[in-house]
Amino acid sequence: MLRVKICGITRQEDVLAAAQAGADAIGFQFYKQSARYITPERAALLAKNLPPFLSVVGVFVNDEPEEVRRIAELCHLDYVQLHGNENPNSFSNIPCRIIKAVRVERADDLIDLERFSVDALLLDAKVGDLFGGTGQCFDWSLLKSITTSVPLILAGGLRPENIASAVKIAHPQAVDVSSGVESAPGIKSFDKMRSFIQNAHQAADE
Repeated sequence: MLRVKICGITRQEDVLAAAQAGADAIGFQFYKQSARYITPERAALLAKNLPPFLSVVGVFVNDEPEEVRRIAELCHLDYVQLHGNENPNSFSNIPCRIIKAVRVERADDLIDLERFSVDALLLDAKVGDLFGGTGQCFDWSLLKSITTSVPLILAGGLRPENIASAVKIAHPQAVDVSSGVESAPGIKSFDKMRSFIQNAHQAADE
């Protein structure tokens, strides 16, 4: 079944709204240059009273493994998402599942995905030297010829209006959305989250 992650959570009410809308996971952005940055201490408070079965993902960009481990333990993360130029092998001692982000612009960016020994790969649009958060899509049809045993998470420019097409074309195991379900940076819209999740699941079931 298709899983949905709502990323860039900064408020307690958005944690609850995401769960009520049907999200499977929420994401905390620990990249300080992000408009959705949250301190580890604040994230730990938000993660204290989560609804059952809601997974917690921490997003990191080029942080040292020991710092990632500290934050993962403080916030009781289920997943660590490495969104920079990190080597996932350096994070093997962290007691979380590992997601590695791959920035995609053309077919060459999808060669040899099996080189990453991780639990999942997140495919995001490659826009210059930016580490995600661009709100732009890549060509989902590039995934039609991809064969990999690693679960794929589709990200980049997804929103309620295009998620059905994205799911039907790319056939990912999960999808990740942030700005596409916001009323302002870091402020989630319940109606947009609900529409996004409903449209994603409907497309996956067709």
